[in-house]
Amino acid sequence: MTEQPTSFERPQTGVDPADPRGALLRPPAPSHPRSADTPSHAPGAGGLPAQARAGETPPAGPGTTTSSGKDTRAVGTDPEHSQSAAAEPMGAPPAQADSSVGEHRPRPVPEAIPAQPGLEQDRSQTGGQERRTGQGMVSNRPTPMRRDGDRLRFVGAATRRIARGIDLDEIVMGLCRATVPTFSDAILVYLRDPLPVGDERPTGPLVLRLRRTDRIPEERDTDGGFSAVFQPEPTELETIGTELCEVRPGSALAEVLRGVRPVFTDTQDVRAALTELLGEGGDFVVPPGQRAILAPLRGRRRVIGAALFLRRPERLAFEPDDLLVAAQLATHSALGIDKAVLYGREAYIADELQRTMLPETLPRPTGVRLASRYLPAAETARVGGDWYDAIPLPGSRVALVVGDVMGHSMTSAAIMGQLRTTAQTLAGLDLPPQEVLHHLDEQAQRLGTDRMATCLYAVYDPVSHRITIANAGHPPPVLLHLGGRAEVLRVPPGAPIGVGGVDFEAVELDAPAGATLLLYTDGLVESRLRDVWTGIEQLREKLAATAQLTGPDHPPPLEALCDEVLDMLGPGDRDDDIALLAARFDGIAPSDVAYWFLEPEDAAPGRARRLARRALSRWGMEELTDSVELLVSEVVTNAVRYASRPITLRLLRTDVLRCEVGDDVPQLPRLRQARATDEGGRGLYLVNRLARRWGATRLSTGKVVWFELNRG
Repeated sequence: MTEQPTSFERPQTGVDPADPRGALLRPPAPSHPRSADTPSHAPGAGGLPAQARAGETPPAGPGTTTSSGKDTRAVGTDPEHSQSAAAEPMGAPPAQADSSVGEHRPRPVPEAIPAQPGLEQDRSQTGGQERRTGQGMVSNRPTPMRRDGDRLRFVGAATRRIARGIDLDEIVMGLCRATVPTFSDAILVYLRDPLPVGDERPTGPLVLRLRRTDRIPEERDTDGGFSAVFQPEPTELETIGTELCEVRPGSALAEVLRGVRPVFTDTQDVRAALTELLGEGGDFVVPPGQRAILAPLRGRRRVIGAALFLRRPERLAFEPDDLLVAAQLATHSALGIDKAVLYGREAYIADELQRTMLPETLPRPTGVRLASRYLPAAETARVGGDWYDAIPLPGSRVALVVGDVMGHSMTSAAIMGQLRTTAQTLAGLDLPPQEVLHHLDEQAQRLGTDRMATCLYAVYDPVSHRITIANAGHPPPVLLHLGGRAEVLRVPPGAPIGVGGVDFEAVELDAPAGATLLLYTDGLVESRLRDVWTGIEQLREKLAATAQLTGPDHPPPLEALCDEVLDMLGPGDRDDDIALLAARFDGIAPSDVAYWFLEPEDAAPGRARRLARRALSRWGMEELTDSVELLVSEVVTNAVRYASRPITLRLLRTDVLRCEVGDDVPQLPRLRQARATDEGGRGLYLVNRLARRWGATRLSTGKVVWFELNRG
């Protein structure tokens, strides 16, 4: 919002913008002597003719004399409230006074402000001319000023500046910058520590912490003929105030805060409150008289702080009407601080909700590298319905998920969290991608009739170098090949989740080693300035251009690739939040995989040990032979005991050695402490002690028990 200039903010000729006297107008220049026959519309004449009342003859214009011989020229007309004579119609005759009516009664002027210190010296230096208007000054005449209007304009400008703040620091800074130097020479703002939020009832004693101070700098620009207004011998306003102040119940400060209204500090009770607030000796630094105002800051329900406005001795003292100004400033600031604290709490909750809804760290599955990004729609909307996930699956596979719930609100984030949890549970059951989307669709319908979302679910197998993808109304993924070619994968579009009564289709595609798959939400490619397919084409071109920078044999780093993709966003492209998941397919070479079928018979454990020994010898990992034979024997023995169909045994050589044993029994084995008289039950105990990691996962056809050993 653009703030309209006021008399306190408008640059004025010959006036220092940081003048501590702020809105106090200087004495106007007296009119130069002119003959009585000087026409009112002559060049240089200022002010409009006074308006005639009913039954009166219009008065003479400025610079003319009435029949009684008295000058009716307005004294101290402010150019801010006057209009140039050039605005009058050319050739218009000057208004003449009717001698039969009598002397015209001039408009009343506001009460004058006493002459300011150093004013006579200023007059002598400027040759009797007032520095603001450049006109002559009438000696020994007080300054007429429309002070009520000036105060009103100042309060309007100050409250607008305070209201612009959205957080606590911005509001407090707005209060300080609006009041110094226009209203006061220095300000100290104390706030409750800690600040209560909403309807919370504070516990413990009332403690005020000095949040911010502001003052007029001692050194001033003197190019325009102005010197520093106040040059104390030490700078006392720099050291005034303590960091913490505990308000004791029944103390003078507690009574002032309870009274809510701003008060001058020239009474004994308020002086005692000032001593309590500033500490011992602090009240002696405050100028005497009505040059300090202590204003409690009361929010919606309780006092949340106090503001101390100070003026130096060389400046005019505060007036009773200034208490009303301080009350307005304190009220608007306190309400703004209340709202800022509530906004801060909501922003914290939103950040925590969004952080817990998204994966804190991505897993490191075998044969694939991952990177991700998330951007909210705006600073004021930090939560949204976009999510991404990477879920390790049995057989060294990994599920890649990205989804988008309609909207970017707390409700959307809550629905997103439920759908993400459901997807993780379904992935743990090792269901096909199309079945996962079908169950997600049913879950969305149970959450409500208007719970709509798009989702893309893909399963990558590093052994077969294949990827299976199912889509539910989501933008298609983009595959960046090792040579730099980027293509948009053709996957069935499907219907969004939550529509109900639709089937989802999965496709299986090649995932060559070195390729990069990019999953994203529509906030990356769609905005008010472009449609979704234009954005997808721009994304494809961006990926291809980025790949050219690293050459055909070296794919771009994942983290840098994600940053480059986000750089394609323009100023008007942030209409929605963005989730981005990039997967670099490294795969597992066929020479690093050993796979066998074993019949569920008593000889199976012995055969499994021999096969594992040969594979380790071929890979040059003989140092692991004893451990692998022992653990393979225990796991295969347990599978033979319950299985009715052939057992699978697979060894994978990557950065670790991984062994997987599968059977057709869905019950998962559990680790238990065997008793001294038990003949069995120690197999998993050995696996748990010797293996780096181990686990068991259900499949649609049974289960897989796996363990990993560190390579020598």
